[in-house]
Formats: sequence, C-alpha cells, structure tokens
Amino acid sequence: MKLDILAIGVHPDDVELGCSGTLINEIKRGKKVGIVDLTQGELGTRGTIDTRYKESAKAAEIIGVSIRENLKMRDGFFRNDEAHQIQLIETIRKYQPEVIIGNILSDRHPDHGRAGHLISDACFLSGLSKIDTKDKSGMVQQKWRPKYFLQYMQDWYHEPDLLIDISEVFEQRMKSIEAYSTQFYSGGTETGEPQTYISTPDFLESVIARARMLGKRIGVKFAEGFITEKKIGIRNLDALIQIET
Repeated sequence: MKLDILAIGVHPDDVELGCSGTLINEIKRGKKVGIVDLTQGELGTRGTIDTRYKESAKAAEIIGVSIRENLKMRDGFFRNDEAHQIQLIETIRKYQPEVIIGNILSDRHPDHGRAGHLISDACFLSGLSKIDTKDKSGMVQQKWRPKYFLQYMQDWYHEPDLLIDISEVFEQRMKSIEAYSTQFYSGGTETGEPQTYISTPDFLESVIARARMLGKRIGVKFAEGFITEKKIGIRNLDALIQIET
C-alpha cells in the first residue's frame, strides 16, 4: 500500500500529541496516511503493552489512518545502528510515503531524539540503491526517499519552520490523544496507577495552550508546528495563510 504520508512515533501516543491534527486534515483532503510506532511503550509507568495496543488502535480509528503497525523495537534501548536502520528502511520502502512526519532530533525524553535521528538517517539511506532489502514475501524492494522529513514538537519548545492550521479538526485531534486513557488525565477517573508527568490535568492543558499559541502566530485558533532541515517550497502564493491585522 503506497501512502502519501507516514507518521512515525517512538512510543504509541507520540504521533497523536505531535501531529494528529495535521494527519486528520490531510485525510479529510483524501490523502492516504499511516502510522508506525517504533516501540510498544513497554517501559511506561502506567498501562501495559496490551492496553497500549488497544488505545493506539482506538486513536488510529479516530484519526482515520489506513494502517498502523508497530516495529517492536526495544523501548528505551533501541539504537540508531545498522540493524534498526535496515528495519525502518524496509518499512519506508514498503509504504513509499511522499512525506514522513516523525520525532524531533532533541527533546526531554532521550528516546525522542534518538528516534528522530534514526528516522532522519533511514529516510536518506532508503534512497540508496545499493542498500538491499526485501519485503515479507522475499521480493527485492525498490529504493525510496521521501520528499520531506518533518519533525513534530514534543516536550521542549523549538521555533517551528512550518505551522499548520488545525482549528477545524482540533476536537477530533484531542479525542485521539484522550484515547490513551491509561497515560493521560481522563476526567477524574482514578486508575490506581502512579501519577506521572503526563497524567495530570496540567499536561493536557499545556498541550492545548501550545496549539493555541502556535495558532495565534498565524492568525488562527489552533496550529501544529514542525521543524525541517530542508527548505519548504510551495507552488503558488495561495498556499499562504493571511494573518488578519
């Protein structure tokens, strides 16, 4: 299945927090979108592997993606090495996305930055014909390099290179995040599990506040921000959002 956009997160819920509004926007425009989680999030303080799968499936349904799969890399201990790069190259060549959206290169959680560099390297290496990979049926895969790798913001704030208006789909975006009921605050429901940095009401409020702040930067209600090492090009000026003054 060829995808227009492939979103990658090192943990289930990274994609929802970072770029789910943008994915919903593109799906509503008829684009084919998929999500790949690198790990099962098994080191998370709250929840289990089983609950994470159930929650990620629910979130995928809310977003409306065509596929979601998990590469089952080792949470906390995966590396940006040849074995992991090859695994991700196989996935990129399998779906041949035009754009990949993934973890940022530097963040509070070391997995985020390490995953960002892994994704960046795999995007480049996937375009080299002398790296041989095969699909699950043993067929040789063709080289493929996405046109862009966009990095979504996570805990630390980075000045974005690109802002995307998500105002019309913001409620749907928040529902995809709230699907992770073991991870985030869910209206006072007490799970009996330890409180964590992301399980308080304050964390979700900060998610909303950032989207509102980024939206204000471009004159809309809510936005998501992305970082890219490659310059963004547009075909015409109609793509620009006019900020009302």
